[in-house]
Amino acid sequence: MGSTSDLPVMEKTARFFDEMQVPFEMNALSAHRTPQEVETFAKGASARGIKVIIAAAGMAAHLPGVIAASTTVPVIGVPINATLDGMDALLAIVQMPPGIPVATVGINASLNAGILAVQMLSLSDESLALRFRTYKETLGQKIVKANAELAKVTYKFKTN
Repeated sequence: MGSTSDLPVMEKTARFFDEMQVPFEMNALSAHRTPQEVETFAKGASARGIKVIIAAAGMAAHLPGVIAASTTVPVIGVPINATLDGMDALLAIVQMPPGIPVATVGINASLNAGILAVQMLSLSDESLALRFRTYKETLGQKIVKANAELAKVTYKFKTN
């Protein structure tokens, strides 16, 4: 993440990785304040066994693109709502030049970034794929339960 102020957003990814039993690193790296460390991280990622990188940043949000420029590992960008309702970060991350793609999720949507990363990793990890399938099945069960609870809610003109 661009700084530790992004941690409240990125905690959803960390909790999801714990639930899916996916080992992960968590770092604060700034494309502007620590560019050498960002480059070292990105260039060494594959050799350290990293298979997907999730990079979160707000405002100018150059971190995901800078990382993507220095690695062959897929990068998922998470725009952080720091200013301009996060639109500045979203546009900075999604508008990458040809050859330097960054998959981008919605503003503050770190859980979706974690889910996308797990989907990628599941392609070559059967046990992770099974855990992920189970997770996806529970999503539907949550809606069924929510509808059962909503059925108990009464309003004068509610018809169901």
